[in-house]
Amino acid sequence: MAFDLIAFYVFAAITVLGALAVVGQRNPVYSVVAIVGSFCGLSGLYVLLDAPFVAVVQIIIYAGAILVLFLFTVMLLNASREDGAEWDRSHPYYRPGPTRLGGVLAVVLLGQLLWAMSRIADTGGIGEQQPAASSVRLLGRVLFTDYMFAFEVTSILIIAAMVGAVVLAGRKGN
Repeated sequence: MAFDLIAFYVFAAITVLGALAVVGQRNPVYSVVAIVGSFCGLSGLYVLLDAPFVAVVQIIIYAGAILVLFLFTVMLLNASREDGAEWDRSHPYYRPGPTRLGGVLAVVLLGQLLWAMSRIADTGGIGEQQPAASSVRLLGRVLFTDYMFAFEVTSILIIAAMVGAVVLAGRKGN
């Protein structure tokens, strides 16, 4: 029990520090590379939750494919460094309206997280509600039957984001 608790804190610290490094870097390429630390910490947390398949998928798909996709996007946009002064003052998202909306959405998210955590505490934990699925066949069947729509919508959103990045990069260059 003590080893699991120590391992949880180590992997959680790796995940949080990796995420903070992503946000705190001024160079976008370093931010993309810092995502690897966060993904590895998440993978370790999945191993602690007895989900080895999800842990391996986390490394292969996210730390492999998605990370390369992010890196190519950053390189395509030629965003070598974050420029500050001019853009910060004139950007429309820094006006009072969008800033307040972002604050309200952050409070709503915090409320949802607290509500979800209280529901977990009331039921006695996460693992009590349904049995864990460790079979790859069962996971594949559930993913491509019950969650097929969400799976496809996620892939369409990723493609739309990439097309948007390419369009924005093309406008900036002309």
